[in-house]
Amino acid sequence: MPEMPDVRFLTVAEVAEIMRVSKMTVYRLVHAGELPAIRFGRSYRVPESAVTEALERPIADVG
Repeated sequence: MPEMPDVRFLTVAEVAEIMRVSKMTVYRLVHAGELPAIRFGRSYRVPESAVTEALERPIADVG
């Protein structure tokens, strides 16, 4: 079995809390392809590293 890198996945609610946005905003980012996510059944999980990168990215698109 291949060894998994140490990746931590966050729920949409956790991502929303970290980014201080609504869960709907997180879903929009995921569907727009701006935030990578893996779908488990009916829920999404976002790699913690992707959230960190998104927060470090300068915001160019406001509104």
